[in-house]
Order: sequence, then structure tokens, then C-alpha cells
Amino acid sequence: MNAQDQDRMKKLLQQALAPIEDDSEPGRDLWPAMLGRIHAAPAAEPTPGWAWFDGALAAALVVLVAVFPASIPVLLYYL
Repeated sequence: MNAQDQDRMKKLLQQALAPIEDDSEPGRDLWPAMLGRIHAAPAAEPTPGWAWFDGALAAALVVLVAVFPASIPVLLYYL
């Protein structure tokens, strides 16, 4: 890439990208609002270890192995 190509690329980038302002700080301090949200949020309820979707996937796996026993080595390979 020669100097002419570099100058052209520089001009294209300057046209495509907006100039960055000097004042990039937020207008106010956001940390007190964040602390308020953290303390105001209720504690999350613990989820059960096995959701219904996990049980459905396990049942589908058992049915797959029962119908297609030749798939056992493939399943063991991916475990």
C-alpha cells in the first residue's frame, strides 16, 4: 500500500466515523442508582435441579437408546 492509498483510506475513515467528543463521561454518577437497584431487588428463588425440559431430554435419550441400540457408541463418543 503506497502513500496515496493510505491517504485515501484515512480520508474515507474520517468521513465514515463520527468524531469523538471530549466529554465522554456520563452526566451523573450512576453508582448510587445501581446500589439502590441491587438492594431493592428481591432475592431470587432457587430453581429446582431438574427442570421439565431436562427431564424431557433425558426421556428422549432413553427412548432413542431403546429404539436404536446401535446409537449407544455414538452417544458415548460425544459424552
